[in-house]
Order: sequence, then structure tokens, then C-alpha cells
Amino acid sequence: MELDRPRLNALLSKNKKKTLSYKSLGLKGFLLNLIGAYIEKSLSKHTGISPGTEMKTAIKIAKKHNIRIALIDQPINITIKKLLTNLTRREKWRIVKDFFLSFFVRSKFQFDLNKVPSEKLIEKLMKETKKNYPNVYNVLVTERDSFMSKALYKLITTFPEKQILAIVGAGHIKGVLGELKSMTK
Repeated sequence: MELDRPRLNALLSKNKKKTLSYKSLGLKGFLLNLIGAYIEKSLSKHTGISPGTEMKTAIKIAKKHNIRIALIDQPINITIKKLLTNLTRREKWRIVKDFFLSFFVRSKFQFDLNKVPSEKLIEKLMKETKKNYPNVYNVLVTERDSFMSKALYKLITTFPEKQILAIVGAGHIKGVLGELKSMTK
């Protein structure tokens, strides 16, 4: 599951304010997390679906059928520290600029937030992100694809007789599958 222990705890916690703290993420990381939470909340208003619903549903189904869950994602504090360390001034400026422009300029990528975007659209979004924010892309996509692939490979080799269902975001599917294929050759 594309989660780590702190994000799972935050997802399942009744008290959202105590879960991902200033202490665990540092000041900049905590502020970055607040911005991310705000964006998720705004998106959920448009879709009517709260962030993490798909993960909560997967957890509920797993519990109902007594299926073990493995948390395969890189710890959030490591991801945020890497992101803050690798973010260039140019990328920071572009994020701020793009954020403010989003209020006035219609995005060239239009899609229904209630549905998983098509593979073609995901590919375009990922390519655009990689071009405009190479370090953000590397930390949030490439490095996490690698981390999750290694975790899945370990599960596959540790439990070869078991079927494994991996739940990851649409933007990670191609990278994780590509890495897994190269590991199993």
C-alpha cells in the first residue's frame, strides 16, 4: 500500500492535528504538509471524496477478509526532507507562480476529479511535471517508485506462494511496474 506508518496513522486517526507533527517533520516540512493538506481538502470539496478514501476502503476490505497489509512507501519525513533539500529556487519560484496563475488561467489539462485519469493524460501530466519540476519529480516519483518497487520485490520473494495486491497512485504504476520487471529478469 502506498503508505508509511505515520501516514497510515494520520489517515486512520480521529485527531488529525496530532498525527504528522512539527516535531516529526521540522518547521518547513510541517508547513509543506499543511499546504498539501489544504490542497487535498480543496480537491475533496470538488469531488465529494475525502483524501485517502481509497486507502481506507482497501484497509477495510483487507480487515474483512483477514488479509495482511504491507506499507511499502518511503517514510514521509524522509520524502519531505529530500524534497526540501533538493528543491531549487527556480522550482520554488515556479510553484508559487503556477499556484497564483491557477486562479486566473485555465489549465491545459482538464479531467474529471471523480475518475482516475486516462493513462495518456497521466503520461502527459508526469512528463510536464518532470520538465517543469525535475527535482520534485525525482523525489516524489522516481525515488518513491524505486523504494516501493524494492519493497514489493522483497514481498514477492519472501512470499512466492502468495498473491500480492499493490495499491499505488496512478502516477506510480508505470514506474513501479517497470522497476519490478527489471528486478525479476
